[in-house]
Amino acid sequence: MANFTFSLQPKKVSPVETEYRKIQTPLPVPESLPIIEVIYKYESHSMHDQIPMVWDYAEDFIIGDAWGNRWIDFTSTIFVSNAGHGNKRILNALTDVIKKPLLHTYTFASKERSDYLEYLIENTPKKFEKAFLLSTGTETTEAALKLMRLNGQNNGKKRCGIICFEGAFHGRTLGALMMSGNPTAKEWIGYHDPNIHHLAFPYQWQDEYKKDPSSFFCNQLQKLIKSKNLNPETDLCGIMLETFQGWGAIFYPDEIIEEISLFASKHNLLVAFDEMQSGFGRTGKLFGYMHYDIEPDILCCGKGASSGLPLGIVLGSKEILDLPDIGSMSSTHSANPLCCAAGKANLEALIEDHLIDNSFELGQIFHEKLNIIMSQFPEHIKYVYGKGLIAGVIFQDKHGNPLTSLCDTISEMAFHKGLLVIHTGRESIKLAPPLSINKEALIEGLNVFEECIDDAVHGS
Repeated sequence: MANFTFSLQPKKVSPVETEYRKIQTPLPVPESLPIIEVIYKYESHSMHDQIPMVWDYAEDFIIGDAWGNRWIDFTSTIFVSNAGHGNKRILNALTDVIKKPLLHTYTFASKERSDYLEYLIENTPKKFEKAFLLSTGTETTEAALKLMRLNGQNNGKKRCGIICFEGAFHGRTLGALMMSGNPTAKEWIGYHDPNIHHLAFPYQWQDEYKKDPSSFFCNQLQKLIKSKNLNPETDLCGIMLETFQGWGAIFYPDEIIEEISLFASKHNLLVAFDEMQSGFGRTGKLFGYMHYDIEPDILCCGKGASSGLPLGIVLGSKEILDLPDIGSMSSTHSANPLCCAAGKANLEALIEDHLIDNSFELGQIFHEKLNIIMSQFPEHIKYVYGKGLIAGVIFQDKHGNPLTSLCDTISEMAFHKGLLVIHTGRESIKLAPPLSINKEALIEGLNVFEECIDDAVHGS
């Protein structure tokens, strides 16, 4: 499938002016093109798949450019700005550190690091006794891979296999990519770790899943064990899964999570959850796994951990987090004082300013409205997935064929009308406003989304 490219040809669009949106120029803005062209000239084109706009400021749930346009943000910069863009708590915390000044400490101690770790552990589930701070999400899933295998070795496992799921995405570094479930994305590696295994994801449109979700998982697992000649007691040490399948915000059925928990417990496997997209209040709970009846051994977090600065977190018990020898697992920017200050202020905002509660309460309105929209376009929208303030809207025709080009069109139309959505490049559009959004702006954004679908379907 060819990659879709947004047009760089300025188009005259209808003016928009509401309390939250304003469009008053052609789009993309002609004056913005020299900036975009410089980026295109000097940067790898692998980064150039976004809507052609140049951000000038971002505040709460509004994005603005330098030419007077502003958009309601339904992306949270891909689940990062959970506490809202430019959150005052975070800005104040960063200002205090910059004024010292203190920009970097490597792994030397800082008060910011101490304060954040204490607040983090005291405000997350008791099972998580320690944290390992990093810069990005992919570092955390790499760390989880190492921890699962170290634990397996300590328990006498021979092959230390990891079970993962097709369609999952865990990052772009080597181990993370091998655990990811897209074979095309890792063809460049040239080989595959023979002890990383993948099971089919339980999409509800699959016939075998429809019959019995538990049997779907168990049958897949038994086929894997038989085909690879695996002994779960000696050849497997961990299971890695995204809390929901990223591209569509598709949660696992409860029955399958229950089977995963039982299998892991029976054969002494660690369970690691990738919470990049689902963590820090996005789903209406502090962590997305809390929608299931399971307690992960390892939690991998990033994106919304700081609402803006590079911060990844691995959470686990003392027993698991202290498996690596001193100095054997660190990162140059681990526990950066600015990132720690932002992380603490972000978590304070989510908990003390009740943004997680807002995600839960507005999430009900959000999904109710999206389900109404789905009912109005039954030949174009097949499913709406997600919880809280994350939704994946799946566009398929009446025969189940993906409507990828329709999603491209809707995403561009939304841009023209003052709404930013997550363009996935496939048959889904994801919607994820900052958790600080108010009800009026949320409904306005959903109305714009509905209008764009109607225009795209009817060729307006």
